Formats: sequence, C-alpha cells, structure tokens
Amino acid sequence: MNTDLSLKIIFMGTPDFAVPTLEMLQASRHHIQAVVTIPDKQQGRGQRFRASAVKQAAVALGLPLLQPVNLRAPEFADELKQLAPDIIVVVAFQILPEDVFSIPRLGSFNLHASLLPRYRGAAPIHWALLNGDSESGVTTFFLKRKVDTGNIILQRSLPIATEDDLHSLYAKLCAIGADLVLDTVDQISSGIVKESTQDNMLATPAPKVTAGTQTLNFEQSAEQCHNRVRAFAPSPGAFTYRNGARLKILLTHVGEASGIPGQVVEVSADSFTIACKQGSLVIRSVQPESKKPMEAAAYLRGNPLTIGDEIG
Repeated sequence: MNTDLSLKIIFMGTPDFAVPTLEMLQASRHHIQAVVTIPDKQQGRGQRFRASAVKQAAVALGLPLLQPVNLRAPEFADELKQLAPDIIVVVAFQILPEDVFSIPRLGSFNLHASLLPRYRGAAPIHWALLNGDSESGVTTFFLKRKVDTGNIILQRSLPIATEDDLHSLYAKLCAIGADLVLDTVDQISSGIVKESTQDNMLATPAPKVTAGTQTLNFEQSAEQCHNRVRAFAPSPGAFTYRNGARLKILLTHVGEASGIPGQVVEVSADSFTIACKQGSLVIRSVQPESKKPMEAAAYLRGNPLTIGDEIG
C-alpha cells in the first residue's frame, strides 16, 4: 500500500461553501489539475459580470480554470479526458452527466451538507433548521446517475445549537466539510475506502426553497415559526407582511404570550410579540422592504405598533 500517493484532482464548485475545501486541497500533497465553475453572471443594477466565489479563489491560488456553458457538451468531456484525472471532487455544483463523472479512474465524489440519506436535495441546511433538528453533518459519497444516492464514503456529524441559524450552521458545516473531503481523498489515495450503501427507506427530501417556504405562518406553533426564521437568517430571510409591505424577520425567540394568531400581543422598547397557534414569537430584529436590517427597537421608533395590530 502506498500511503504517499498524490492524486490528480479536478475540483468542481461554485459558492463560498466550496472555497475552504478548495484551499485545503491546494495546500495538501494532492495536485489540482483544474477548477471547474459556472460562467460569470451579470448581477446588480449595473448588470456587471461577477465571478463565482470558487473562481475568485482559483484565480487567487493560480489554478487553471474551466467555465463550461454546457456540461453535456462533448468538448467539455474531451477536455477532462485529456487531463486524465485520478478523481473529480464536487462541492456545491451542478448535476454532472454520467459521461463526465465516470471519466476519472478512481471515480467522482460529492460533499453533501447533511447526514445522508437525510435531506437529499438542494437545500439540506435549510431543511434541518426548519425541522428543528438537533444534529446535522456532512457526507462524502461517490456519484451515481440518480442524484444524492451514491455509496457513502465518510460522514461527520455535529450538534445544532439552539442559537444556530443558517449563517452559523453553514459556516460550521463548511469547515468540517473541508476536513472530510481531504480525509476522503487521502483514503481513496491509500486504497482503504469502505463504501456503504444508503438506506432509501430512511431518505428524506430537501427541495430548493421558494418564497412560500420562507413565508411565516402564524397558524403554526411559535417553535415552528422560530425555526423558519433560523432556517433563512440572515439571508434570504423568512418574512411576513405588514400593511401589504414585506417584512423580513431576522432574529426571534419563542415567547409564552397567547392570543389570536397574527396579532401583536406585546410591545416593549426593544421587541414586539406576535401570537402563534401555540405560544408567541418575540421579534428582535427585522428588515423592512427596501431597507437595511435593523433592531426591533429602531423599527418600532419609525413604525409604532400597538397591541391588536395584525401582521401577516
């Protein structure tokens, strides 16, 4: 067994979630032949072209870059074949066609931000928080034709703290995910990988979030509303409406007051409380439509509320 074997890697990713993994692999004994990411996109009022976080990191690291418009184009597969990679590492990227992920001699694997088979899909972190889970984690698995169903290579779990929101849990999973990918590459290179199949009976979906998923429903319990706030804070944010204008809710805790769901039941100097089906939601931070995020105290100074006002 050769434990000093360095693998030739093609890395594929797009958002900042993938950047620590790319940086860790680049600092390892392994060789990144190329980084694949999405083409630059026009964004903002000026519609300027903006590079993905992975492209920015690849450029900073001096790594060769590929930005295919079509992953199914034969020219893209031919380019990868010419590089003859040992393995493809995928972190937060598009679905790969089989004629691409089957190119490397040692296979292609993905890092997923959940403890598979739980939360197969595009938004595993959001759904773990939405469901009020007490545990999350990361998984590496070999790619198969059906998305997120491949054999598991390694997993690592962590507790979800009661104060965690999307931002904090994302950062934690990002960090342990980078470690897990490097451990996975090292195991593959040393030939000691022990794959395990996923139990499809235990699979749960984590579909892409929509505006409907982000909308608060005060007919639910206060705990469910609080979890919805955590699942989208600080961005894109869970939201409700006041006088027809969207109001993002960014920081809450569960209260004990009761009342008609959707009605304001308490107002203080630094918070306001909305009744839910069971319990109430104490609002500490908001973002009114077309405004910056602000503490509830600042919001109340410009937008007074009284008990009995309706929200939603």
